[in-house]
Amino acid sequence: MTQRTGTAGRVRRVATAAAALLAATSLLAGCGDDDAQDSPAASSPVPSASPSANPKSTLLAAVPDEEDPAFRFSGSDPTGVVTGVVDPAGKGMDLTLTEKDEELDFTMKLSFRLIEQRSWMKVSFDGAEELSSMLKLPKKWMELDHAKLTDPASVPYYEGADPGNTGAILGAVGDTVTDQGGGTYTGTVDLTHGEHVRQAMAGAVDIDALGAAAKTIPFTAVVGADGNLTSLTLEIPAAGKNKATQYVVKYFDFGKAPKVAVPTGSQAQKAPASAYELLNG
Repeated sequence: MTQRTGTAGRVRRVATAAAALLAATSLLAGCGDDDAQDSPAASSPVPSASPSANPKSTLLAAVPDEEDPAFRFSGSDPTGVVTGVVDPAGKGMDLTLTEKDEELDFTMKLSFRLIEQRSWMKVSFDGAEELSSMLKLPKKWMELDHAKLTDPASVPYYEGADPGNTGAILGAVGDTVTDQGGGTYTGTVDLTHGEHVRQAMAGAVDIDALGAAAKTIPFTAVVGADGNLTSLTLEIPAAGKNKATQYVVKYFDFGKAPKVAVPTGSQAQKAPASAYELLNG
C-alpha cells in the first residue's frame, strides 16, 4: 500500500512551516555547536539465485505491505533526511525529520508518532536547546487534536506500510526494468505517469521543472533474498536552478525493529497552544 500524498512528504511540509517561524525566533537565541545525526544504513542484500522472469512484478511484490513485520526506513532528497520505524500490524509509524540551519548552526529534529488516526509530535533542537523554552514546547510527546489544526491534512497519520511511496513510483517504470542479477534492478521511471506519481513526489521533486527528462528518470532498486525491497534510488537530473540530486528510500531490519506503541504516562501530554501556533503558522 502506498501513501496517498506521502507521509514523509507531509512531515517535510510541517518542518518547512516550522522553520519559517523559527527563523525569526532563533535569531534571539544563542546557538552552540551541533551534533549531526547519522542516518541508519540499510542492510546489505544477499544476492538472488537467478534473474527474475518478470522483473517489474518482482519489484512491485517486494514493496512493503500490511503483512510485513515491523521494519526501519530512511529517506533522503533535497529537502532533508527522514528516518523511522513502520509497524504494519499495529498500524503505527515513527518518523523523524532532521534539518540543519547552517547559518545559525543548530539542528531541528521534528518527530511524529502515528497510530491509526492518532498523531503525536515532538520537537528538539541540537545546539539551541533554549529554543524549546522560548517556543514553550515541552520535551514530551504532544498528542495533537486535528480539529485544532488550520489544515488537518497537513499533519501525518498512518496511511500504510510504504512511507517512501515506492509502490507508486515503481508502478510507473513501464517495461524498462532490467534484472542485473544479485537482487539489483535498473531502468527508468516516468514521473509524469498519473496524478498518484505526482502526489508521491510532491515536495521532494519539481516534476514540471524537469520537463521531458521527467519521463525517463534512471532508477536502481535492490531486493533482498527475503523478497523485501531494500532500496530505491532515483537519479534526478539538474533542471533550471535545481542541481542534480537523488531521491533515496531504504527499508531494512524487517522483523527486528520495535513495535510502535502509544506513549503513556510521563512520556506524553496533550499538545499545548504553542504547538498549534507552530503547526498553523
